[in-house]
Amino acid sequence: MKLRLFDTYSRSLRDFKPLDPPIVGLYTCGPTVYDYAHIGNMRTYIFEDILRRTLELNNFTVKHVMNVTDVGHLTSDADSGEDKMEKGSRRTGKTAWDIAEEFTQAFKQDMQSLNLVEPTIWCRATDHINEQVELIRCIEGQGFTYQTSDGIYFDTSRLSDYGVLSRLDIDGLQAGSRIDIGEKRHLTDFALWKFSPPGQKRQMEWDSPWGIGFPGWHIECTAMSAKYLGTFFDIHCGGEDHIPVPHTNEIAQSQACYGTNLANFWMHGYFLQLEAEKMSKSTGKFLRIQTLIDRGYDPLAYRYFCLSAHYRAKLSFSWEGLDGANNALERLRNTVYEWAPAGRADEGYIEKFIEQINDDLNMPRALAVTWDVVRSDLDAATKKATILFFDRILGFRLDQWQPAQEIIPAEILALVELRQAARSEKRWADADSLRRQVSEAGYEIEDTPQGARVKARKVQALES
Repeated sequence: MKLRLFDTYSRSLRDFKPLDPPIVGLYTCGPTVYDYAHIGNMRTYIFEDILRRTLELNNFTVKHVMNVTDVGHLTSDADSGEDKMEKGSRRTGKTAWDIAEEFTQAFKQDMQSLNLVEPTIWCRATDHINEQVELIRCIEGQGFTYQTSDGIYFDTSRLSDYGVLSRLDIDGLQAGSRIDIGEKRHLTDFALWKFSPPGQKRQMEWDSPWGIGFPGWHIECTAMSAKYLGTFFDIHCGGEDHIPVPHTNEIAQSQACYGTNLANFWMHGYFLQLEAEKMSKSTGKFLRIQTLIDRGYDPLAYRYFCLSAHYRAKLSFSWEGLDGANNALERLRNTVYEWAPAGRADEGYIEKFIEQINDDLNMPRALAVTWDVVRSDLDAATKKATILFFDRILGFRLDQWQPAQEIIPAEILALVELRQAARSEKRWADADSLRRQVSEAGYEIEDTPQGARVKARKVQALES
């Protein structure tokens, strides 16, 4: 079955074929580590995890590179304001280097909580300053730069097709602009290298052919992806907010230096919304994975919640929606656990499942196939094997899950044993009486082929 993916650059579904099979070069834009990631950020990483798992299920070998932005990301996409790392340092009272490490580790913990496969290569912006300087020198050598009092800028007017990725109306932007662009020649020009402010000592700054300063935000990903994956690789991913500025500028830099669009496919996950607004740190609408854990949710319930919508569709977060995902995941876990040891997976259902994931990662339909298996007439061993195969993509860790062990009071266990003895001696009235005593104490007995099981009885709250 063909794998078809949506390419933002061409705005079309395209058959995916690796440039150098069976290797797939995959670059995913990682966190800016001045603060914790929020659950909206993590939705994008879940989509990228599904993409990677799907590529591997299609027998490709994925070389996955993810950056860590620990310098250069200003508080404004318009190359103004303060570096987010310096701002985070002032907010926390820690050094920029310390907060970068702290929030990098926090992000990796979130990845583990959501069962996201780690990238093959992590790359920090601060570890690749030389590569970024060399890329800027290349762009400069091709005549695409100019210098202002605060940095080296990319002249976007030199590219006839600048902004194709985001379908920018550049003439309209220029005509309607009310923004003070300072010394920039054009509204869409962007910084490649920023000079350290006169009289100020930044925590993160480096010498360069143009003076002491730090790289612009967009140069890092072009330089690092090209270093590890080549100047034209298979797939570049990010959130939809990367389309108009960061990824548009990455393509511009690559076209200027390498003569390529950098990636053959550009893929983007859409926003998570909270009360109809984009979730963001700047607005204060900011929920972390740890927030969900603190409220008693399993992080994989949030993974299930995200898979209930297509990655290219907006998704509105609500606690009710998360409750529904949590309940569905619990039902699936308990059902799979109760089935007999796994047998042989059903090829028909596997084909249906792969058909959905290969159709641009259609996870809502893949989940529907999963529940079709649960409700099917297949024997339990076949069902279990089939769904465990699906879990290679779903990532719910179904093969590892076990129900929480309840501590049953000794006196209840004693009553259960007396009941079992009464049943074996066919003293049915005594057995029924003992069962009632267990029930009145708040527990229930389930008779199974493996013997009697006892658990606390769930009591439904009565509406007032």
